[in-house]
Amino acid sequence: MSGFVEKPEPVQVPGLTHLHTGKVRDLYRNEAGDLVMVASDRMSAYDWVLPTEIPDKGRVLTKLSLWWFDKLADLVPNHVLSTELPAGAPADWAGRTLICKSLNMVPVECVARGYLTGSGLVEYDASRTVCGLALPEGLTDGSELPAPIFTPATKAAVGDHDENVSYEEVARQVGAETAALLRQTTLAVYSRARDIARERGIILADTKFEFGFESTAEGQTLVLADEVLTPDSSRFWPADQWQPGRAQPSYDKQFVRDWLTSPASGWDRKSEQPPPALPTEIVEKTRAKYTEAYELLTGQAWS
Repeated sequence: MSGFVEKPEPVQVPGLTHLHTGKVRDLYRNEAGDLVMVASDRMSAYDWVLPTEIPDKGRVLTKLSLWWFDKLADLVPNHVLSTELPAGAPADWAGRTLICKSLNMVPVECVARGYLTGSGLVEYDASRTVCGLALPEGLTDGSELPAPIFTPATKAAVGDHDENVSYEEVARQVGAETAALLRQTTLAVYSRARDIARERGIILADTKFEFGFESTAEGQTLVLADEVLTPDSSRFWPADQWQPGRAQPSYDKQFVRDWLTSPASGWDRKSEQPPPALPTEIVEKTRAKYTEAYELLTGQAWS
């Protein structure tokens, strides 16, 4: 059992139709047919959406995504049309709302890995492969890969876990031409972002992207959508503390994961019981990690 501990009721805004409540984002459609994407402060871990929010998290994700979209604009177009707050929307939506193009979304999580960790490490330890791609002997947790790899996953519903799949399975699902375009674009965007992060003392270990197609007069154009290169969708490590062979410190929800699996939480991850509320100290430490990642990457003070 997993999903929402307490599923929120969607906010009703005149002129907007509620479409979906996700782990972090709420999706609406406006009268022009555009998507309105609102990033909440919700936190998910171990396939649960927790009952405790992290203040400013949604604004960090939105502002950082906008910064990255600008840095990547020459590689791939993105879905953002406007950051203007819809008429009648609550004041709390300010800074966390994007008006976006309505796309035909590709049902694949496009993951790029430059370092070995997480589910990739589990598969590597068992078979010396990641998503069926053979890797050399001798790699450990945190090892840099010989070259970045494209390791797609299925896109899961709230409460379910994304499952790694082979490139061949992606080609079967979406067609060989689209699969090749997804791989090429994913690796190009990852490589650009990796180099930008490295200049700022941060290792981009891996990240996931979502893409959709926009119909234009010229045909179908691949567009980068959702969030991009945030602590929710990426593993960012401090470069000066990188040490292969162990778990790396990171700019993300690791404080939350560690507390939930510690005796202090009293929660059994394998049980069907929902996780408990987070203590104030864990909330504050997690918020600090998100804002620190924003400041280091952008060079701008969080406000």
